[in-house]
Amino acid sequence: MKLVGMLDSPFVRRVAVSLEVLGVPFEHEAISVFSTFAQFQEINPVVKAPTLICGDGELIMDSSLILQFIEATATRGRTLWSQDPKERQHEFRAVSLALAACEKSVQIIYERNLRPKEAQYEPWMGRVTGQLAAAYSGLENEVRKRPAAFAGALTQASITSGIAWQFTQSMPASALPAEKHSALGALSSRLEALPEFCKYPPIGPGV
Repeated sequence: MKLVGMLDSPFVRRVAVSLEVLGVPFEHEAISVFSTFAQFQEINPVVKAPTLICGDGELIMDSSLILQFIEATATRGRTLWSQDPKERQHEFRAVSLALAACEKSVQIIYERNLRPKEAQYEPWMGRVTGQLAAAYSGLENEVRKRPAAFAGALTQASITSGIAWQFTQSMPASALPAEKHSALGALSSRLEALPEFCKYPPIGPGV
């Protein structure tokens, strides 16, 4: 089983860290959808990261689907989700906010770094930035009101939330002041020191 994609993508990194926490062996192939587009295209014509190459060669895309597949087939019942329905609902909300924040961060990066400055549309950027702020406001609130859930054993909610915040804060012009998201900042700092996170640092060419 092989995970393809660069670790500076929060979507690739959440899969890599999750597999490490779950104890699922895999090979990581660091190929960029930008600087090594043709090489990635040879593996997956869709050129989407992360891509999981299964044991029989079939490809799966989308980080959440990859993780769902792994937990269904390779962990012998071990999971990064709570067994309590209400607690899992809270975890789903946190992950949905974190993934929305990642998506909006990526949109900002693409707009600022790939589109010519004269073609950038500021009303669109204002909308995306507002969505990003709303996602992180909701996520900060989740971490604050349920500190025990994020301070204990690693869950998909804590992994994805921490990785999302690190990714957004690494942006050259992050629109989010860290002091207004202190709970997320503390969570991210704690997680980045863990062996599972250190093994898969957010290294890559960027955009």
